[in-house]
Amino acid sequence: MIEIHRAAVRLFARQGYAGTGIRDLGKEVGINSATLYHYAGGKEEILVAVMAACLEGMLDGGRRALDHSADPAVQLVRLVRLHVAMEAVNPLTAYVTDREVRALSAANRAAVLALRDDYESMFQQVLERGKRTGQFEIDDLPTTRMALLEMCNGVSNWYRPGGRLSVPEIQDRFADLATRLVGCPPVPPADCGTDLQVAVLDSEPLDRHADEEALA
Repeated sequence: MIEIHRAAVRLFARQGYAGTGIRDLGKEVGINSATLYHYAGGKEEILVAVMAACLEGMLDGGRRALDHSADPAVQLVRLVRLHVAMEAVNPLTAYVTDREVRALSAANRAAVLALRDDYESMFQQVLERGKRTGQFEIDDLPTTRMALLEMCNGVSNWYRPGGRLSVPEIQDRFADLATRLVGCPPVPPADCGTDLQVAVLDSEPLDRHADEEALA
């Protein structure tokens, strides 16, 4: 099943969900369509499983990010650092999860969006607390939240291992941008903890960097 999910992510990222047929998936993993249906069900079932695992990983990381401190500034920086790491370490899975929700049927779309909403609500709650306590200077909270999330989501589009910036350096820069966006002082790295490691998801192709070059 892991190999099927990796193949699906590779193809969905490269040519889109709509442009990938069940025969393409079978060919990618070296099995026929009937066997693929036996192991994985339909194409949409595979996409939902990939998206759900990615979003559940982000939710788990988000909870760890918030549990470290009650300070809204620290919480915001930790959420941003987590999100950047997830997008950089799992670029193809994150890319597919971010962009293929529109391909889902109504019931599956609702389930995936519920997970995404749960995750994004963490940003919403932190921004609300920071504004309420006077730590953040925010005029338009919904726009600020969307700007932060889109900024982080974009990392999967352009980050490349061996590029000008390492993942920790990107995290540092994004953390600084986030605090500037909400109008609060920078958060010292020592206040952020070291418990936000992000693992490679089972769905992330092992040869993902070659695919990243094709997407560039």
